[in-house]
Amino acid sequence: MRALVLEGDFGIDNLKLKDRDVPKPGPGEVVLKMKAGSLNYRDLATVTFGGNPKLLPMVPLSDGCGEVVEVGEGVKRLKKGDRVAPSFFQGWQSGGPVAENLGPTALGSPIDGCAQEYMCLSAEGMSKAPANLSDEEVACLPCAGLTAWRALVVEGGLKAGDTVLVQGTGGVSIFALQFAKAMGARVIVTSSSDEKIERAKKLGADASINYKQTPDWEMEARKLTGGRGVDHVVEVGGADTFPRSITAARVGGHIAVIGILSGLTKDVNVAAIFAQNLKISGITVGSRAHFEEMSRAIEQNDIHPVIDKRFPLADAQEAFRLMQGASHFGKIVLDI
Repeated sequence: MRALVLEGDFGIDNLKLKDRDVPKPGPGEVVLKMKAGSLNYRDLATVTFGGNPKLLPMVPLSDGCGEVVEVGEGVKRLKKGDRVAPSFFQGWQSGGPVAENLGPTALGSPIDGCAQEYMCLSAEGMSKAPANLSDEEVACLPCAGLTAWRALVVEGGLKAGDTVLVQGTGGVSIFALQFAKAMGARVIVTSSSDEKIERAKKLGADASINYKQTPDWEMEARKLTGGRGVDHVVEVGGADTFPRSITAARVGGHIAVIGILSGLTKDVNVAAIFAQNLKISGITVGSRAHFEEMSRAIEQNDIHPVIDKRFPLADAQEAFRLMQGASHFGKIVLDI
């Protein structure tokens, strides 16, 4: 089988297609024939600068969709022919996050990821795919979709009439826009591109802020809410945007901290956090149970992920460079 392998050193140029043996399932395991995968910023960071060289060679990609083609002894919850999405955290089935169920069980490092034609994983580490989606659309869900769902619904308690501010138009932000609109919320989108803002409005965004034209976007967000502030901020920017998100949020509001695009650390006005009684949630994807809740909502509301570009597995380097350039809108997919 073909597998996309990062070997020798980190860097997009070190991604190569290699031949590997098709795996066989052990007890409790299934073999998937992978149909598609999608890229996340986490995948780009892992490939370019992110990690322990002792983990190389490594197969990247945290997200994918596959078909069960072989079932190991004792597997009851899946059967041959089932279409599934592997969980990003293979060890997190339900309940709250605990250390042993997170980092050590993540796909795309340290566990080989979805950029390969066949995968062998525990049957407990995957969920049946929403029936209304294509293989490529399903491949967009396990990280970006589930991160947005947990940020707004699980941790944020999103309800109809709330106002949500989403930063940018990447995968997580577009899913957050779609989920928020499906639940009757108002959405403000920020972007540096008027073209992307217009695309977001076609998906239902109620208001927009071009942060190049309006650098103090947090004050504009307050104006757009009559001075009250937004109920939820989907914070993907990182160090540079987090202090502004604090200002944009209402008293008692919620900030879901997800991304590190602008860096990791910066001075923060702690007084503003407690004075405004803000709820700050760090979000690292979610559990299998969260995924299955999200899937029901996707089917009920017929929500379809927004795919910007598709590439064959052989053109994976080009796909990673597109993500690196940050010009995409929604998700970038690899057809496997």
